[in-house]
Amino acid sequence: MTSHVRTDPPIEDQGLAWIEEDGRDGEIVVSSRVRLARNVQGYSFSSHATADEREALFDKAGSAAAASGVLEDVDVWEVSRLNRRDRTLLLERRLVSKELIDGPGGGPRRGAGLALARTRAFGLMVNEEDHLRLQALRGGFQLAAAWRDVDQLDEEIGARLPYAFHHEFGFLTSCPTNVGTGLRASVFIHLPGLVLTRQIRKVLEGMGQLGVTYRGLYGEGSKIVGNFFQISNQTTLGKTEEDLIDQLEVLVGRVIGYEKQARSVLLREAPNVLEDKVWRAYGLLRHARSLPFEEMMNLLSGVRLGVSLKLLDSPRVDVISRIMIRAQTAHLARSAGRRLDETDADAFRAGYVRRVLTSDDAT
Repeated sequence: MTSHVRTDPPIEDQGLAWIEEDGRDGEIVVSSRVRLARNVQGYSFSSHATADEREALFDKAGSAAAASGVLEDVDVWEVSRLNRRDRTLLLERRLVSKELIDGPGGGPRRGAGLALARTRAFGLMVNEEDHLRLQALRGGFQLAAAWRDVDQLDEEIGARLPYAFHHEFGFLTSCPTNVGTGLRASVFIHLPGLVLTRQIRKVLEGMGQLGVTYRGLYGEGSKIVGNFFQISNQTTLGKTEEDLIDQLEVLVGRVIGYEKQARSVLLREAPNVLEDKVWRAYGLLRHARSLPFEEMMNLLSGVRLGVSLKLLDSPRVDVISRIMIRAQTAHLARSAGRRLDETDADAFRAGYVRRVLTSDDAT
């Protein structure tokens, strides 16, 4: 089956379907993502490719995506043709990386692109660090389902574009740490219990010894805010993709167990302190007139914890996830219809959060 493709369409709600998904352990795991790094035979790696090579790769990748049945209807953007706000919108939705929208010269390189299934957060980046980054994003703890999506897409794209592969080392990538499977799987996870009980460092250090690492909101090099962490595999060589997914699932399952234990301890040993923290966060979000993004994330962390422990009846967890995306600056600027400086953005953010929390959609 051939997909129906729209080239450079307006950015609407593409890539946000995962928010509505009812994934396992959704009160703790916000989302699961799997990416595969692939390079195409006969072309220089992205860091050395000419602009003409990158343009040719973008065209080939778009054609391969169009021919893919698993993607169904596809939206394709050449990122360098998007304005700064729209590029940042895609980043805020975690559909692209900082490296894709901000190349070595400070902007996207020619040929940098994104192909995305119209109704799902599922597709591929083109001409990032590697020629292709196949990816799927799912709500809740759904690593296995995200891997099945990407595995099928990998087969379909690989049948049309010959991958750079070595019989001993596996798939060849720009960065040696990705050689082998080229797989990076991650969960975006909320761990306030471990932070508040001061166990988080021990847990994270223990994972590091088992080949797992953690990052902030936007991936490598970004800051951790609101007790939200990205936990991902470090190893890509010497194991199969299925083994890596299984190992990460087991380790994340342990972290979920530790977090649940920590929340139980807080409820048992400091219920009044916990309830006060939750309700203070909710009250500030309901009434604040200015909200910097980092402060909002910290307050949302308290509210999300309160909802999961049934200390609050609303908002729903999916509403909190929606706020996390749509209250970022580029989304607010699009709603406002103009560029926002920091002061304006903080005021618009507070107003947006108040409207959502007082609407029927929050319950």
